[in-house]
Amino acid sequence: MANVTDAFKDIFLAGVGALAIGAEKTQEVIDQLVEKGQITVDQGKEIASDLKEQAITNTAQMRDDIIAAQMKTMTKEQRDAFAARVAEIAATVDGNAAMMDQEEAEVKAAEAAESGKTE
Repeated sequence: MANVTDAFKDIFLAGVGALAIGAEKTQEVIDQLVEKGQITVDQGKEIASDLKEQAITNTAQMRDDIIAAQMKTMTKEQRDAFAARVAEIAATVDGNAAMMDQEEAEVKAAEAAESGKTE
């Protein structure tokens, strides 16, 4: 099981790496075209933004395909355990995000109170 998981992880990481390298090279080409005046800065930004969105979409699709392929190799019990673990992780992330939001709100309130004292 671990070997299959490692293989899926390696494939995913290789795909993400390839997308990252492609994005870097694309940005270099866009920068060169802007420097040569063949496209405007705004056009370059639009192209870069579109490519970034496409990379995000492709990465998400690749991740989903890898998870689906991995789950096909699992028994029902393994899939249930995997789903339970994902739910635990999601709850932890949600809890951490809520805690960070709370801390940020407290800092802003303290800053607002402090700026009110100094005026």
